[in-house]
Amino acid sequence: MDMTSSVLAHGDCMRVSGLLARIGDRWTLPVIVTLHDGPLRFNQVRRAVSGISQQMLTRTLRTLERDGMVERTVHPTVPPQVEYALTPLGRSLAAEGLRLGNWVRDHIAEIDEHRGAFDRRQEG
Repeated sequence: MDMTSSVLAHGDCMRVSGLLARIGDRWTLPVIVTLHDGPLRFNQVRRAVSGISQQMLTRTLRTLERDGMVERTVHPTVPPQVEYALTPLGRSLAAEGLRLGNWVRDHIAEIDEHRGAFDRRQEG
């Protein structure tokens, strides 16, 4: 049984689709991949993820924490330091994101060629 049939058979299509949409949003994978090499403080993540606002990073980290992919640790210093780290679930997502990124990098030239050929056919 293929994955589509399996998902539809379980009635989880909307849940799967919603989670895939969130994982594929503009910020989730960049944040996850940034944390792949180890824990970072908030501003370190913000500097590493180009273009993300403080509000969007806060929202993304909170959602990832809620989903069990990121762990937030408050260190009892003055002022308190907060670190974010991937959980095992988050590390597994980071590995898949990196794998998908490598696939894109390996095939981007071929995809560009197909797009160009398609566009030329549409113009002619």
